Amino acid sequence: MTDYRRYRVTGGTYFFTVNLADRKGALLTEHIDTLRNAFRDVKKAHPFQLDAIVIMPEHLHTIWTLPEDDDDFSLRWRQIKSAFSRQIETGERITKSRSRKQERGIWQRRFWEHAIRDDRDFARHVDYIHFNPVKHGYVQQAADWPYSSFHKYVQLGVFSRDWCGFDDDLGCE
Repeated sequence: MTDYRRYRVTGGTYFFTVNLADRKGALLTEHIDTLRNAFRDVKKAHPFQLDAIVIMPEHLHTIWTLPEDDDDFSLRWRQIKSAFSRQIETGERITKSRSRKQERGIWQRRFWEHAIRDDRDFARHVDYIHFNPVKHGYVQQAADWPYSSFHKYVQLGVFSRDWCGFDDDLGCE
């Protein structure tokens, strides 16, 4: 077994990808309020700044900035996943391994994290997040996807409502 170590920066800004175990379902968007409540509750107990987010049916991408004296994003993800899972009906497929550990089968165990290096890296990941529903074919424009911080970025004047991606050759209308 590989000894997996995460790269941690106290007070760092991170990009995350978190997936459901069932990549064909739509549990996250079907239970969007439950997911929002899980985020809200964990943020109260363990503060972090939510810089950008997109919730897709079976995965999510987000950027967080942790407090200056904190690098424990894993605790936050554990609690968000747990809070969400406790509110979802049982019935998902559970492997023997998960059953032995008394785990639900809703989330993939691991998640992807990337420490944001600089402003350019941050901007690139924000673009990736907001373009994700277009990339996956759910909508024609980022503004059409309701489960995204894109709308906040439009209100702040960072993006125009008709922004369609970070590539000028996308052919958006």
